[in-house]
Amino acid sequence: MSEPYDPTRRFSDRAADYVKFRPTYPAAAIDAAIAGLGEPAKIRLVDVGAGTGISARLLADRGCRVTAVEPNVEMMRSAAAHPGVTWVCAAAESTGLPSASADLVVCAQAFHWFRATEALDEFARVLRPGGRIVLLWNIRDERDPFSREYGELMIETATDASVGKDFQLDALASHSRFSAIEQLQVDGMPQQLDYDGLLGRATSSSYAPKSGPGFERLASGLKHAVERACDEHGFVQLRYVTQVFISHSR
Repeated sequence: MSEPYDPTRRFSDRAADYVKFRPTYPAAAIDAAIAGLGEPAKIRLVDVGAGTGISARLLADRGCRVTAVEPNVEMMRSAAAHPGVTWVCAAAESTGLPSASADLVVCAQAFHWFRATEALDEFARVLRPGGRIVLLWNIRDERDPFSREYGELMIETATDASVGKDFQLDALASHSRFSAIEQLQVDGMPQQLDYDGLLGRATSSSYAPKSGPGFERLASGLKHAVERACDEHGFVQLRYVTQVFISHSR
């Protein structure tokens, strides 16, 4: 495996698959993100590393006005428009947003790509005192045999070490500007996929091969896994749990 390349460009050639095949986030995770912050329309919310806008749109659907920050132009261009979402092309470590301008910073499936300490310094600057940071991740539910098999195949064929990338929670736990981390885990939103959908889900991951012998092993492995586990219509379920980590600025 090679070392990861520039994380701001990792998904440039995968934006279409990301839009089509990435899972959404469960209502309970969105509830936890905004709980206790008052009327959603009054929440000043920033979604950092917003990608194609999956979490930004869910938050905007609740009535929040969302500023979505994303450095990858191809991902931004692939995002469906939403009247409650305004896009800013910038990095997590330097958003360009005003100081003390946000009540909530959300990072969904993204914080592990940031330079953690620099990003947290920036979030502390952007958040008002007592503001909230929420980190979200959908991870495979290893209790489910098929989801576990899918994960093992992804690890076996991965092109670089990012498949096992640390969430970098230690950086948040030790940062002087943020409080102790509160953790919540909820059932994720399962995906019902046929073989083509499962392959698309796999190649939406930046560490999955898209050509060559590695891709052939991945495609063949997924095909056999689907054949063994699919229902009468050719579909399998990929199951997730959603992890939510919450901290507050001091």
